[in-house]
Amino acid sequence: MLAFESPLVTSARTSTSCNVLLRELQQIWSDIGESEADKDRMLLQLERECLEVYRRKVEEAANAKARLHQSVAAKEAEVATLMAALGELNLHSPIQKEKKMAPLKEKLASITPLLEDLRTKKEERRKKFADIKNQIEKISGEISGYNYPNDTMISCLTLEDQDLSLRRLTEFQTRLQTLQKEKSDRLHKVLEYVNEVHLLCGVLGLDFAQTVSDVHPSLQRANQEQSTNISNGTFEGLEQTINKLKSERRIRMQKLKDIAGQLFELWNLMDSPQAEKNIFSRATSILRLSEPEVTEPGVLSTEMIEQASAEVERLTKLKASRMKELVLKRRSELEDICRMTHIKPDASTSVEKSNALIDSGLVDPSELLANIEAQITKVKDEALSRKEIMDRIDRWLLACEEENWLEDYNQDENRYNAGRGAHINLKRAEKARITITKIPGATGVDTGGLQADKETKRGGKEEMQGPKEDSRSAPDRERSHLWVKT
Repeated sequence: MLAFESPLVTSARTSTSCNVLLRELQQIWSDIGESEADKDRMLLQLERECLEVYRRKVEEAANAKARLHQSVAAKEAEVATLMAALGELNLHSPIQKEKKMAPLKEKLASITPLLEDLRTKKEERRKKFADIKNQIEKISGEISGYNYPNDTMISCLTLEDQDLSLRRLTEFQTRLQTLQKEKSDRLHKVLEYVNEVHLLCGVLGLDFAQTVSDVHPSLQRANQEQSTNISNGTFEGLEQTINKLKSERRIRMQKLKDIAGQLFELWNLMDSPQAEKNIFSRATSILRLSEPEVTEPGVLSTEMIEQASAEVERLTKLKASRMKELVLKRRSELEDICRMTHIKPDASTSVEKSNALIDSGLVDPSELLANIEAQITKVKDEALSRKEIMDRIDRWLLACEEENWLEDYNQDENRYNAGRGAHINLKRAEKARITITKIPGATGVDTGGLQADKETKRGGKEEMQGPKEDSRSAPDRERSHLWVKT
């Protein structure tokens, strides 16, 4: 194996070898008998051939140097481009230091591993950018409804990938996080809308799956292959659907409330049993609820409204067949109320007249019943306005009763005799005295009225004993007369 030596040693050895070979060649030429001219000619030719070999070797070496220089320059340029693209430009790198002093082969040997490392890093960086880009494009498309989003960041990455720096990667990651946050918020809002639609469809008895499919097929929970659409169009569709369902709920609720009110009137009028009322308890329960409080499934369905309407129609027909009985019953209730409130009932709707009018067919029983209902309402209102006066009269009558009993008790000659129940009468007498002392404050009337009532009841005894002079003043006597008349 040949070893590399210094140029001077190699040149001396080559010169010695050439001189030996030249002397040997001249000896051969002498033995052959070559002339001096031939010898000079052949030596000149030999020198030319040697120069040609050296020239060829120099050219080959120069070409090899040029190729090495070109390769080193290309790789250095690629390294500079990659470092600039990755944002890792370093002015103090080994390439900058050895650029002028190191041989080409050393430069090539040192730059090749760095270039391969930068290429690998660039490929990894491009994969990260591509992954983030795909996610940004996907989320942007979901938000915009895949209407070719105008995202300058995505367009820039698609056209040129010369800037793969960490700074730009951070910008893309920030953009992705913003879009992911917006997507999460939109998904949450869509879920709220879908839940509200589900609740309204349940209350109205509508097909939830068909309702949300009309907005967008991806809103069906059974459709797992397609991601939920979160575009503005979906939001607008859901909002319109919710408003439409709320409007329908409002209309149906008012309709069912009207029907329920009619049911209560007919039930009260017909004295319907509780078991019959319980069948429609769901329909009548909405009377005490507001719109947002109605959440029971099917309570506002068309079937529920139709059933309640059918019941109103049935009771109305039954009411028409029993109208005469209902008129007489309500007239009896009117007389009972008038009796309790000390009001004289209207004679135009008396039992005899009502029977005569119904039998003759001159008056519609419904109108007659409505007239009696109006009279009942009027009597109740008047009784309510007289309540304070009636309470005073009741207390006054009770006091009169106690005073009369005490008067009779005081005139009883045997009231002090010991006997069965004597102690009870004694206690009642004490209680009556206390009650009588409280009459003016409790009733707000003049006790002269009580005296007048007592005098009236004792009228028989006074006639037998002769007239007794009334010691009361004229105003007291007049008030007593008025109370007794009342």
